[in-house]
Formats: sequence, C-alpha cells, structure tokens
Amino acid sequence: MMEEEELEFVEELEAVLQLTPDVQLAIEQVFPSQDPLDRADFNAVEYINTLFPTEQSLANIDEVVNKIRLKIRRLDDNIRTVVRGQTNVGQDGRQALEEAQKAIQQLFGKIKDIKDKAEKSEQMVKEITRDIKQLDHAKRHLTTSITTLNHLHMLAGGVDSLEAMTRRRQYGEVANLLQGVMNVLEHFHRYMGIPQIRQLSERVKAAQTELGQQILADFEEAFPSQGTKRPGGPSNVLRDACLIANILDPRIKQEIIKKFIKQHLSEYLVLFQENQDVAWLDKIDRRYAWIKRQLVDYEEKYGRMFPREWYMAERIAVEFCHITRTELAKIMRTRAKEIEVKLLLFAIQRTTNFEGFLAKRFSGCTLTDGTLKKPESPPASTNPFLEDEAAPEMEELAMEKGDSEQVSLVCVSARSPPDVRF
Repeated sequence: MMEEEELEFVEELEAVLQLTPDVQLAIEQVFPSQDPLDRADFNAVEYINTLFPTEQSLANIDEVVNKIRLKIRRLDDNIRTVVRGQTNVGQDGRQALEEAQKAIQQLFGKIKDIKDKAEKSEQMVKEITRDIKQLDHAKRHLTTSITTLNHLHMLAGGVDSLEAMTRRRQYGEVANLLQGVMNVLEHFHRYMGIPQIRQLSERVKAAQTELGQQILADFEEAFPSQGTKRPGGPSNVLRDACLIANILDPRIKQEIIKKFIKQHLSEYLVLFQENQDVAWLDKIDRRYAWIKRQLVDYEEKYGRMFPREWYMAERIAVEFCHITRTELAKIMRTRAKEIEVKLLLFAIQRTTNFEGFLAKRFSGCTLTDGTLKKPESPPASTNPFLEDEAAPEMEELAMEKGDSEQVSLVCVSARSPPDVRF
C-alpha cells in the first residue's frame, strides 16, 4: 500500500515538474551539471543498474541507500534555504518598491519646484524684456529728438546766414550753405504743420527767389541784351552765381543760358545781316570762321565761369546753327535769282566741312534738354551736326536752274561724308 502511494506521489511530482524542452535547455545552459539526476531524460532503471551493475553489488545496498538519503536531505536543506531566501527577497522587494515610490514622490516634488521656478524666471524675463523694449524705444525717441533739435538749430542758423549772405551777394559761401540748408530742410517735411518749421521753410523759399532775381540781374548787368559784350573775363561772383543756379529752380539756369547765348551771338546778327555783302552764299565760310573764333574766345574768357555740365560752347554752336539756317533760308528766298549751281555746291561743301568740325568737337547732347528752341522737325541722324538742313532747299533751287549734272553734284556733295580738314 505504501509503495502504491509513493508511486502515485512520484507520478504527480513528475507531472507537476514536467518542463518544456526550451525551458529545460535554458536551465541546462545556465546551470550545467554532470549529475544524472539533473537530466531531463532521467531513467530510474538505468540509474539503479548503474549503482548495482552485478548481483554481488547488492550487498552494499544499505550503504547506497544511506548515501541517497543523505543527498536527499542536503537537497531538502538547499530547497528550504532557497525558499527562505525567496521569502526574504519578496520582503526586500516590497521595501525597495516602497523606497522607490517615496523617491519618485520626492522627484515629482523637485520637478514641480523646478517648474515653478522656471515659470517665475520666464515671467521675470518677460518683465525685463518689456522694460528693455521701453528703454530701447525711449532711447530711439531721445536720439531722434536730439537729431531733430540739431537739425532745427542748423536750419535756423543756416537760414539767418543765408539771408545775410544773399544781401551781401556772397555767392561763393551761399552755394555750399544753400545746398546744406535744403538737405536739412528735407528732414522736416513731416513737420510742416508746425508754424515755426513752416516759417523757416518759407524763409528758405524767399531766399531762393531773391537769389534767383539777384543772379539774373547780375547777368543782365554783365551781359546786357542790347549793347556790346563786357570787356575782360568773367568775375568770380558770376562763376559762384552759376553754382547757385544749379541748385535753384531750373528756370533760372535756362534763363541765364538764354541771356548769355543771345548776347554772345548778337554781334553775329549784326555782321551778317541780310543786306550785308558777307551774308551771301559766296562768303558762307566767313560765318563758320566767325563762330570758330567765338568758340575760342568763349573758352579763353568764359570757359571757367560756367559749370562744365552746362555745355555752353555746344549750346552756342547749336544756336548759331539754328540762326544760320533761318537767315540763309530767308536770304536765299529773297535772292533766288542770283543763285547758281556752282555757288550752291560751294556753300554745301563748306557747310558739310563745318558740320564735320562740329560733329568731332561736340556730342549733340544739349539738343534733347529743351533749354533752347529747336526746329520742329528734328534731324533723323544720331548726331545732329552731320545733316545739312539747307541741302533740300539748295537742291530745289538747283532744279529750277535746270542743270542736271550740277544738280547731281550738289546732291552727292550734300550727302557725302564731311571733310573735316581745315
């Protein structure tokens, strides 16, 4: 009966301790052992046969049983020790878990403190930034105010000096001062609603108007519309006045240019009047020689008086061309019966040579600025000096003469490249 119970217990134990092959393999790898009792495929019969290989060995059965019992007791002791150890481990684990929970709570508390401090720091930074922005705006406004006050001081002082220098005709000092005052005045366009600023602006405009009138009066006195040219070279006053005219209303500059050119060419209108012998086509080269001398005279006497960008020499030459065309057309209509083809050919050749001279010396840029009156039909050529404007009229007159060969010579000469050798 006892044997049957033991067998049942062993079977139940084996059923409970039956492990999967993977688990058994893992255990063998972690805890390697050479003991047959530790093997998964343990066979009790083979193990007993190993202990008692022969019948004679059965005489030592008691000794073998004692050894096995001793081994069983040792295993039981080891099991109890392990079980107790596992019991202690559970208690230690619970204690460690409690300590970990406490540590986590403390950590959460510290994180909350850090978060609160960070929020306070962020709020403090925002307040500091707001204060810095306010200070920055205040600094910018203060700088703008100081700059505006400095400009206002410069403007007020400049206007006073400008009015005083204008009365004394100190054009050299006025030229630089006026440009500076106008530059400073540009900063106050937004403040013209302020009466004081508007008053200063009106004083500047009044000074500009007075300057323009004075400069025109000075040029009228120096170069009167009627009468001869003033002997000698230009004065420094007029040279400085031209610098001021560059800053003033462009109409002042245009009026100065017109007055000077009109006075400079007044002698030409007298010398080459329609009733004068030198006005006819056979002496057309004298017209061109006269203007060449005038250009040389201008460069020597007045070249430094007018700014270079005014191109006064070119303007004089252009106006001379306009006057010459008008006068020649008038006199040719009046004396049409006296015109011969050879005379026309001579005039065209001289005119073509003169045009070549002008084309080499000047660029023709002043013909587009509207300062002087231009003919209604502008020349098609890029360089206006290269076209003989009187050629069509001369060809028409030549046709009336009926000489076809001479007409062809006139046409070829009028359209041939200019000979600029003198």
